[in-house]
Formats: sequence, structure tokens, C-alpha cells
Amino acid sequence: MTETTGKGNELARGERLQIMIDQEELQALEDFRFDNRMPSRAAAIRELLRRGLAATGYDLDGKRRASSEYGVTRSSSNGQGEAGLSED
Repeated sequence: MTETTGKGNELARGERLQIMIDQEELQALEDFRFDNRMPSRAAAIRELLRRGLAATGYDLDGKRRASSEYGVTRSSSNGQGEAGLSED
């Protein structure tokens, strides 16, 4: 049986991964999932895994990236970040 997305697209997933997490981790996962309107726990875990790998310089395309490419704010000429936060 082939898995499909909510839009009917075929999923190409070949490996199943089973993990055990404690109640606090589960609550954090559920909070993340609902805050980001993710369709399932699996989708939330895949997104968190993708973000975690990207933050450490890995990307799913196999290329390593510099940590400077993952900044939250960028410097501007007025000494404040893009979001208007001071960079003390």
C-alpha cells in the first residue's frame, strides 16, 4: 500500500524510524505541531529534524553550509538587526 499526502500526492519514504520520548518532549512536539499547523506528528518530527540538521550546517541535499548562513537577524547600517532588535 502506498502512502499519500492530504493532497493525494505519493510519499516516497523508504525507512520507518521508531523512537521513545518522555511526556515533556511529547508536549513540546504537540505544541510545535499545532502552533505550525502541521498535519501529523510525523510531519512535525521531519520538520524539526530538517531544521536541526540545517542549523548544524547539514542540508538534505547533502551540502554543508556555513553557520553564518543561519542567522536570525542581519546587521543593518543603523546598528539594529532586521527585526529592529539591538545587537548589544
